Amino acid sequence: MNSNSLVSITDISKEEILYLLEQARYFEEHPNHKVLDGKVAATLFFEPSTRTRLSFETAVNRLGGRVIGFSDASTTSSSKGETLKDTIKMVSNYVDIIIMRHYLEGAARYATEVTDTPIINAGDGANQHPSQTMLDLYSIYKTQGSLENLTITMVGDLKYGRTVHSLLMAMRYFNPTFRFVACEELQMPKEYTEFCDKNGIKYSKHTDFSADVINTSDIIYMTRVQRERFTDIMEYERVKDLYTLRNSMLDDSRDNLRILHPLPRVNEIAYDVDDNPKAYYFQQAQNGLYARQAIICKALGIDIKKMEE
Repeated sequence: MNSNSLVSITDISKEEILYLLEQARYFEEHPNHKVLDGKVAATLFFEPSTRTRLSFETAVNRLGGRVIGFSDASTTSSSKGETLKDTIKMVSNYVDIIIMRHYLEGAARYATEVTDTPIINAGDGANQHPSQTMLDLYSIYKTQGSLENLTITMVGDLKYGRTVHSLLMAMRYFNPTFRFVACEELQMPKEYTEFCDKNGIKYSKHTDFSADVINTSDIIYMTRVQRERFTDIMEYERVKDLYTLRNSMLDDSRDNLRILHPLPRVNEIAYDVDDNPKAYYFQQAQNGLYARQAIICKALGIDIKKMEE
């Protein structure tokens, strides 16, 4: 296993998180470099993606590297029965870093066990999405001026939402207060509430997306109810439209409130929210480029700021 791999947000310390945020800010100010000249990155997406794949590929291109890979596993030898192990070992022969998304929880961790090439987890099932977490943290830091002592309300699919799982664990260093707003079927899984209990993180559960919850939040993190995670389509139809944020609901909210969403959205944020200055989800997606540039450089052992001193 390469120690520079990023599989789970729990793999990195508070100091490493703050270092990556500082690097992300540097890349926002100086996005184009040639530090990856001669290096090749593989993007292996066994599950569909738009923002994550494109921002990783743009990050590599802006750093002067090249990208190979696939965005549709049906066009690869995995459709012929090739195992994940064989795919990873084969691709490792060609590249310096592997960025992978897979529908199975634990797939990225397994990949690190069969190769010495650094692995970046771009999402594994309903488990983890650490690069999304870094751009979320960067977005929170930019809009709030700090990560400390914030009230963060997570809304929607908290059961299958890997982005909220990763963000919850990353925030353990910064004394957050969480509100979990979801129907009973999609509430935050027990393992994550136990994580909160173990780490002294304050939280409360809600089924009502009430004015009181909205008006006392610093961050509202909306999530899509993910049809692809449901085996029972009737259950999905029953819960998919329970929580929708509308512009009028923000009238009495805090001035510093920002609305985040990992995207894509379906109908959980009404379009009339888009023009509200508290809507930040499109800027959040843009921040993904800078955060992923920082992650790639760290995985390859490159400290861009030291190189330019």
